[in-house]
Parts: sequence; structure tokens; C-alpha cells
Amino acid sequence: MTEGESGFRLGGTDDLPLVFAGSCSARLTAEICRRLELPVSRGEVVRFSEGTLFVRVLENVRGRHVYVVQSTVFPANDGFVELLFWLDAFTRASAASVTAIVPYFAYAKGDKKDEPRVSIRARVCADAMEAAGADRVVTMDLHAPQIQGFFRVPVDDLYAISVLCDEIRALPLADPLVVSPDAGFVKKARRYARRLGAPLAIADKTRGGHDERSEVHEVIGEVTGKDAVIVDDVVFGGSTLVNTAEELVRRGARSVHAAATHAAVTGSTLERLRASPVERLVVTDTIETQPVALSDGLVRLVSVAPLFAEAIARIHDRESISVLFREDA
Repeated sequence: MTEGESGFRLGGTDDLPLVFAGSCSARLTAEICRRLELPVSRGEVVRFSEGTLFVRVLENVRGRHVYVVQSTVFPANDGFVELLFWLDAFTRASAASVTAIVPYFAYAKGDKKDEPRVSIRARVCADAMEAAGADRVVTMDLHAPQIQGFFRVPVDDLYAISVLCDEIRALPLADPLVVSPDAGFVKKARRYARRLGAPLAIADKTRGGHDERSEVHEVIGEVTGKDAVIVDDVVFGGSTLVNTAEELVRRGARSVHAAATHAAVTGSTLERLRASPVERLVVTDTIETQPVALSDGLVRLVSVAPLFAEAIARIHDRESISVLFREDA
């Protein structure tokens, strides 16, 4: 057996996993492989002038266990179609198994038919991934955890809470308060509060349509004099964070920070946040293809590569990955 940087056990040379990078997750894949002490396996993506994609596997994958890392955003549709082509290519090349590592699952908000004549988009994506050849899916902080049930193959939904809480503890918070941005995130927000030993407040939010705008009507909980930390799974347009932060300040919060797993942000999002009471936004590197750089005084970027590296090692060595879901981990 060999061990990676963090002590992850891996099998003999002939049985080492092959980890490939999709074009939306090249940097994260490189860091995952560095921690596993493996090279990034060779593949290429060709984009033709009419907009179609062509992927080519440049390794012999026959009888090998393959892992392909690909977030599906910026551009979401290209990223997802590319992932399908990778899955199909590995399957047709006779890989023993193909695991899709999808750090950010872009269509996770399309988890239900909540109005007439609409598609359940996440279910369509799940069916497509299975049809293309995925034997297993590993993702992180799905917007709707029930999406795991859309798949017939195993799905591991990892949590970024451990790395985000480490960064939150490093913030200048004298009297921290964890804030859920809406009722739907309360269960996860309570986990943050438990880990941080902080009380919990809940914002009452409504969203009128599909324009990524929201309105905060009420905050349930004692806010005055607190250092509030708004926690969420993903940041899009920023209106939820901004409106919640402004309401917290109106109710007497001493400071407002925020933490989210996924940063699907654009330049207008960052401008909106910079003009808001939010002093610091902590996010992970599940998305690396944003059209704007995140390295500034507002955004603190932390890596989830160790979590994905350990998941790959444990799956490959047929070990339980339940340790990654422990509340006290």
C-alpha cells in the first residue's frame, strides 16, 4: 500500500485510481491529485467553431477505476455536456468503473415541479449522467439533498461545513450569531451554530420569480450587539446576502460576515456585496470558472480538495466514507 500526503491509503501501482480533470475544475483536480500524490491523468477537450465539444482520453483506462472532476457552471450547459462526454468516453474505453466528482451540481435548484409545464431539471441531469456511464457520483452541499434519490447509482453529498467553520472561527467575532438566510436552510444552519457554539437566527425570505431577487421580511432571533454570520450553500446574484445583511444591521447587529460553499458569482454580484454591510465572504473552490477574480479583500477562498481527495481514496480502497459526514468531524 502507498499513502498520500494526508495519509490516505492507496492500493498498489497497477490499481491506483486514474483522476481526470474536466475543463471547469482543472485547478481543484490538480490539488486533489497533489494530496493523493498522483499525477493528473491525461485527457483533452477540443472546442469547434460551431460550438460543439470533443473529448479524448489520452490514457489506457481498460479495467481501471476512473474519477473525473467537473463542476457544471460558467458555462453551465457546456460544462454539463462535457461531463457527459467524459463519462461516455471512459465507459466505451472499458473502464472498470467511472465516478463523477461534481463539486458543484448546477441544476440542483430544479428539484421539483413547483409550477405548471416545467421540467424537473435535476432529474433530467441525473438520468443523463447515468445513461452516459456514471457508476457513482460524489458532489458537495447539494442545494436540494433529495436529488440523491433521483439517481439509481450511489451518490455521496459531502459537506463543506468543517473547512468553512475553521475560517469563520478565524474571523474577528466577539459575540457570533449564525443566521440562516431562509427557513429552508435552517437545518444546515443549525449545524454551523452547533459547531461554532453560537445561537441561531432565521431570516424570513420570499422570492417572487426566477430573477434571483429576494426580499427579507423578518428576522427571528436576538440580533442586537451580535457579530452575525450568514451561512448558505450557494451565492448567485447576492440579493439574499445583501438584503439579509441590511436587515441585520437595522436590527442592531455589530458586524455582518457570510460563508457559503459555492460562489457562482459575477462582477455585478461582487459590486453588490461590496456596497453592502457584508465585511467578509468565505467560500470554497468548488467553482473556479467565475468570470471575475475572487482574490480581493472581500472574498476569502478556502479549498475543499482535502475532502474530495479523502473521498476518492476511501472509495477506491473500499472503505467507509461515513467519517466525512460526522457532525463533530
